[in-house]
Amino acid sequence: MTSTTILLILLSVLIAGGLSFYQYFYKAKSKSKVTLLLAFLRFFSIFGILLLLINPKITKNTYETEKTPLPIVMDNSSSVANLKASETALELYKKLTSNTDLQEKFDIQSYQFDNELELSEKFDFKGNQSNFEAVAKNLKSINKNKSYPTVLISDGNQTQGNDYVYSFDANNKVYPLILGDTTTFLDLKINQLNVNKYAFHKNKFPVEVFLNYSGTKSITADFSISQGNSVLNKQSVTFSPSKKSAVINVLLPANNVGLQVFKALITSKETEKNTYNNTKNFAVEVIDQKSEIAIVSSINHPDVGALKRSIETNLQRNVTLVKPKEIQSLQDYNVLILYQPTTEFKSVFELNKNVGLNTFIITGNNTDFNFLNQQQKSLTFKMSSQTEDYLSEFDSQFNLFAIDNIGFENLPPLQNAYGNVAVNENVNVLLSSRIRNIQTNMPLLAFAENQGKRTAFLLGENIWKWRLQSRIDNESFEKFDIFIDKTIQFLASNNSKKSLIVNHESFYNSGDAIEMTAQYFNKNYEFDEKARLTISVSNKKTKQTKNYDLLKGNNSYKVNLDGLSAGQYNFTVKELTSKNSYSGYFEILDFDIEQQFVNPDVAKLNQLATQTNGQTFMPNQLDSLIKNLLENENYKAIQKEITKKIPLIDSILLLILIAVNLVAEWFIRKYNGML
Repeated sequence: MTSTTILLILLSVLIAGGLSFYQYFYKAKSKSKVTLLLAFLRFFSIFGILLLLINPKITKNTYETEKTPLPIVMDNSSSVANLKASETALELYKKLTSNTDLQEKFDIQSYQFDNELELSEKFDFKGNQSNFEAVAKNLKSINKNKSYPTVLISDGNQTQGNDYVYSFDANNKVYPLILGDTTTFLDLKINQLNVNKYAFHKNKFPVEVFLNYSGTKSITADFSISQGNSVLNKQSVTFSPSKKSAVINVLLPANNVGLQVFKALITSKETEKNTYNNTKNFAVEVIDQKSEIAIVSSINHPDVGALKRSIETNLQRNVTLVKPKEIQSLQDYNVLILYQPTTEFKSVFELNKNVGLNTFIITGNNTDFNFLNQQQKSLTFKMSSQTEDYLSEFDSQFNLFAIDNIGFENLPPLQNAYGNVAVNENVNVLLSSRIRNIQTNMPLLAFAENQGKRTAFLLGENIWKWRLQSRIDNESFEKFDIFIDKTIQFLASNNSKKSLIVNHESFYNSGDAIEMTAQYFNKNYEFDEKARLTISVSNKKTKQTKNYDLLKGNNSYKVNLDGLSAGQYNFTVKELTSKNSYSGYFEILDFDIEQQFVNPDVAKLNQLATQTNGQTFMPNQLDSLIKNLLENENYKAIQKEITKKIPLIDSILLLILIAVNLVAEWFIRKYNGML
């Protein structure tokens, strides 16, 4: 306590004593024992109240010894068990954690990691991933602003996250204890396979395969890609001590629609310790892009033939030429191309109001613009009877779909009626028009989207000249045909809004995170935060069904399906209130990334040790590691002085005593007739 506090306490004693004396003894006629008791009670009450106001505190100093943290991190992934090093790992861990000298010098922290880092003293070596980056990040966070060593018991084989060599804090030493046999075994491995998830029917899709070889002699291996019992590609690959990798590029045909599963395999006549990494399954979903396009025209024009030939260069497109009065139904078509519509097209427009097909409207000198104004609201035409030649200007800011400038500015002009074209809402302009060198600020090729229906407008005839000029400039029709194909693809796509939208992949690898997201919209197409979504997942082979609830996240509902075994699954997502549902299919491919290794990654662990100024050790060098840690003078315990100010008196207890005193004084005075 300070001297000021002591003086205040003494002053409180004088004040309390003075007030008690004044009330019970000053000018008192009698000084009985009752008066003395009342004076004492009054003294204690006043002194207690003053003591509460002063709140005296005493200072207490304690000393605490803070040891240097020593994280001992065990690799709990299945690759350790596959390398037959799990017993060695447990023995190393036990010797480290039970060493009394280490316990005395360090604050030992026991962790395990596979997907994530977590506190643990028991290990099963069943983790399906090895995420060293998570170890580095979490240790930095747990032992922030501290200098400490880390003992990493691992085979060094990473399957997830960024390169761990540069993830650990360079100022804190890492001591890897290397698990597994470092003897080099002959091993062929499919290290990586790159393929697009989707391909179009009757096209070819590329597959890129990276092969690795570990061995001391030259060998010849056979690489093949098969589907079921059919071998689609087979070739020989040579390896040697100086050539340990190869890259294979293959084009495979997409002949069947739907999810297609393939197997890549590399084999040789040599005996291998691990053949699991010789095989890699992969899958591609083949999409049927086939579209039926109707070109509706009441006149004969070279544009019609040019469009048909250009569109049908994609084998997935089929074009039918038809007169407007010949159309009785639109159910067989995906896209309508209306060439220079007039009043004869009225029945076509009426039919399409019910069907809602996306349309490509091409105008020209024979177009009835007054009729066209009545049938659509995206563009408003005020045209004269005079014709004009319109050149094109490419808008690089167009973003509805990806398209390159094929030299539109150098193409011949298109003919259309002279006048004014007003653009309404939801219209994106790809090509604007100019007359000679004068910009008209009007569209030449534009796209509109309204309530899920898409419409394209080409305002001019003689597009056949564009195709011919493109052939002259590029010695091929390819660029022009791709431009037309992308336009048709945009129109053939159906993007109408649904109440329930589910996002998922068609296939997953075993061990990968299997997460699906869903969105549910109300009748105003607003995200419904009160929806109740469930998913039912059924294995096609075993018929076993599991049900899950989807949890609400940010503007979506999510479900995690981790733990499902390899196989084919059907699923149905339901909204319980509205009964809306979505059904789909996915496949889990049999693939365990932790079985890809035959040796520990000694080179990586050595890099990590060098990067952090640490040192790698083999299991038989454990004593050297312990000695290194104990003799390192940088890791000393720190003694801290902790100063605490503690209230001298418990305020609650004092308040109770004051209240008891006041009540007792009142009753005594009442009993003795002094009130």
